[in-house]
Amino acid sequence: MTLRRRIFEIIQPDNGTSALSRVFDRLITALILVSVVIVFAGTHDLQPSTRRVLYVLEGVASIVFTIEYVLRIVTADFLYPERGAIASRVQYITSPMAIVDLVAILPFWLPMLLPGTMLGIRALRLVRLLRIFKLNRYFDAMKLLGNVIVSKKNELLGSLFVVGILMMISSLLMYSAEHDAQPEMFCNAFSGLWWAVATLTTVGYGDIYPITVPGRIMGAFVAFSGLAAVAIPTGIISSGLMEAYSDRSKAGDARRQDEAVAKMVEEHGAMLKKILDKLSEADTPAQ
Repeated sequence: MTLRRRIFEIIQPDNGTSALSRVFDRLITALILVSVVIVFAGTHDLQPSTRRVLYVLEGVASIVFTIEYVLRIVTADFLYPERGAIASRVQYITSPMAIVDLVAILPFWLPMLLPGTMLGIRALRLVRLLRIFKLNRYFDAMKLLGNVIVSKKNELLGSLFVVGILMMISSLLMYSAEHDAQPEMFCNAFSGLWWAVATLTTVGYGDIYPITVPGRIMGAFVAFSGLAAVAIPTGIISSGLMEAYSDRSKAGDARRQDEAVAKMVEEHGAMLKKILDKLSEADTPAQ
């Protein structure tokens, strides 16, 4: 086994056959969680010594994530064996998880490579929080949810499109109904859009609301429509999760059945071999 092949097997999510792969998965998971904690801790007014410790931990995590990213690129041809050396690496670099890996390390390296620019602002540092999406590679539940969202993307986009249309219509109608009564609140259609978002999502901040009779009637209609608007994508995802769990259960039953059949065949083969050996031993003196 080549060194690159061994590295590829170690950095892939553990399937229960490699102790080193299991250790690697736990190390990366721990560093991801530590990085998230560092992002939250960085919003506090900490002592300089504490900040130095957090910076060192952040540096260690970023270096490990960088090495992981490079190793995944180097061994990408094992992940996509049907493609060539260059094509496999291009396919990996452009994959969603590889983009997450890249985003996870850029906030640490870019300020060093391009000092004195806007790249060191707080917003860039908060991008480190996206490292939590790296957990998707190591947890089946997150992978399953991601697969469901991808498989149901057309249905979800359709429901979100309907919700968007409903928000725009509601905002314009509410602006028309309320602008004359409270021009400071509904000064334009975007004020109505903010109200529509808060009402359709059943949040209801209460900072802006209708006071006219037509506006309140419309508000009641939009509020009830919001219940259905929120329930539709939730139902789509729930249905997809049930289908995925059902398919996984069927696949597990089929695998266990295949294993049972293989074991039975092996046992029968061993028994038949013993019988043939006995017959062969019995025929030997006669010869």
